[in-house]
Amino acid sequence: MDRQPVLQFPYPVPPAGGSSMALAPGVRWLRMPLPFALNHINLWLLEDAGGWTIVDCGIGNGATKALWEQLFSGDEVARPGSKSFHAQSVLVTHCHPDHAGLAYWLCQRFGATLYMSQAEYLSAHVLRAGAAGSTPESLLAMFRRNGLAGADLETMSGRGNRYRLAVPDFPQSYSRLMDGDEIAIGGRIWRVIMGYGHAPEHAALYCAECRVLISGDMVLPKISTNVSVWPAEPDGNPLQRYLDSLQRFAKLPLDTLVLPSHGLPFRGLHERIEQLREHHRQRLEQLLEACTNPISAFDALPTLFQRELDEHQLFFAMGEAMAHLHCLHRRGALQRESGADGVIRYLENKSAGIRN
Repeated sequence: MDRQPVLQFPYPVPPAGGSSMALAPGVRWLRMPLPFALNHINLWLLEDAGGWTIVDCGIGNGATKALWEQLFSGDEVARPGSKSFHAQSVLVTHCHPDHAGLAYWLCQRFGATLYMSQAEYLSAHVLRAGAAGSTPESLLAMFRRNGLAGADLETMSGRGNRYRLAVPDFPQSYSRLMDGDEIAIGGRIWRVIMGYGHAPEHAALYCAECRVLISGDMVLPKISTNVSVWPAEPDGNPLQRYLDSLQRFAKLPLDTLVLPSHGLPFRGLHERIEQLREHHRQRLEQLLEACTNPISAFDALPTLFQRELDEHQLFFAMGEAMAHLHCLHRRGALQRESGADGVIRYLENKSAGIRN
């Protein structure tokens, strides 16, 4: 009988809000709440001479600020020879609100430098400004073209610019991260590994000395990260980019301790990558079987999500359904057509199959 891959979770209990937990030399774990079904985000502190590098920030609201303040007042993260916390750098893996929301507040408070990839930094400003195809109107138009209608479309029309609410301000300067960069923090080298598909240019961090990967949202232990099409790139193929990116992490050692943004730290990176690949392979197969008649992305939701979706979940589900349909279309497995009603629909291309 084939061995079923098993992930190991060496730290089964997360730190309490406003506190931190040591996981490796110079690496501490924080957890902050989120006001969604996905109700938490993990953040990380990397010890350096004279202070800390904060990796990701939490959403920009009062509850998260209060927990940061509680942490700042504790002894466990005080500077050597001091009773106070100091951050000299804030590193944001990507621009999503739960990661970038308090970057401005933290940088201002400590005079810290923001480190971020260029695409993520610029995307944060574009999303806050509602510019370059990132307006609520652009999103609604894209969803309408992909089958969203009636009460669901009406509900979505009231969202407004949710990004700006969750990221109330953002730094006006930064230090750029690029793939392969090596950053010295606390006498250890952390290598930047860029990933694509979930976000424009997501920066994960790997330390070979302590065999620790801060994976951000690229590799999560229990759920698959959202991979969506966005209105600024309405014909994009983010799912293929994401699947291609997983290969970058598959090259890391078997015993790597993975620090994800959601869920528990784990070992079993290679097994988890295979699980994620299989998850998306199955979804693509299911979706292809559903396309014996023309369907829109909205029509595809029951195939991909066998549960009732709230407004927040519907927003991401639409983008993810589009991403899977686009992937099949790019592989030649689906034909795409725009009907008289302006809705884009997909139909099985019987002369082709799924090509990896």
